[in-house]
Amino acid sequence: MVRASFAMGGTGASWVYEPAQLQEAVRSAISESPIGQAWLEESVLGWKEYELEVMRDKKDNFVVVCSIENLDPMGVHTGDSITVAPAQTLTDREYQILRDLAHRVLSAVGVETGGSNVQFGVDPKTGRVVVIEMNPRVSRSSALASKATGFPIAKLAALVAIGYTLDEITNDITGQTKAAFEPSLDYVVVKIPRWAFEKFPGVDSTLGPQMKSVGESMALGRTFPEALNKAIQSLEIGVDALDGSGSNRELITEPETFATLQHPTADRLFRVYRAIQQGMSLEEISKATGYDLWFLAQMKEIS
Repeated sequence: MVRASFAMGGTGASWVYEPAQLQEAVRSAISESPIGQAWLEESVLGWKEYELEVMRDKKDNFVVVCSIENLDPMGVHTGDSITVAPAQTLTDREYQILRDLAHRVLSAVGVETGGSNVQFGVDPKTGRVVVIEMNPRVSRSSALASKATGFPIAKLAALVAIGYTLDEITNDITGQTKAAFEPSLDYVVVKIPRWAFEKFPGVDSTLGPQMKSVGESMALGRTFPEALNKAIQSLEIGVDALDGSGSNRELITEPETFATLQHPTADRLFRVYRAIQQGMSLEEISKATGYDLWFLAQMKEIS
């Protein structure tokens, strides 16, 4: 993986699959970096991706505001990934490991008060965990976490910055408990990115480490399938459901294959559902896309 230093949205980032590609990847990254610097990093392509939105005060009260799981594996920028909150496929033991790591990251970076976003890559084969990014500030994910939980991250970040502690601030939602209590969701939140490739002829629509979405829709539901369908309907792309039905439906009669699913594009979610309907095994779809089997099983239940 080659990345441009101090570049936002994955600008200048690219995957290097063979030595011949390295020189051009480094040249591109350096040209996009405002300080003329490139990073060469270990590839975590295909790993599962999680985020924890966290908050800390001067007394080291530490809360996880929201856990977020990417449906898309590492290799697709998180801004271009379908995300789900709270994380659905983590065991409690795995969640506690990520929670402890997030606290250690804040201490190491020196974030004494305020909100932060810590992103993790988890090898689905070995369980190895790496910290892939840490934002010591309110970020794009913070807005999602605030809307998903009702926890006012920006407001509380300002309050703890001037000396308040989380156990002194009343929770705006309950009106009784304190902000030191972690939000507990009994519903599911799904975010789906919105692209506008039709407005930019000639642009490569393949999704990768560079963010290409121009917006997103977010939906709440009692279950993952319900929230997923609501988010699809909110995209305003002329598609009303996971089966692609709607005014902008494109009739595709050819069966989906391992190769078509392996290619990350804006319509891969719909192709995955089509593959399920066509009888492709969930294991094969998971291998091609990196989607967790749990999500595929949930999608299969949608009729």
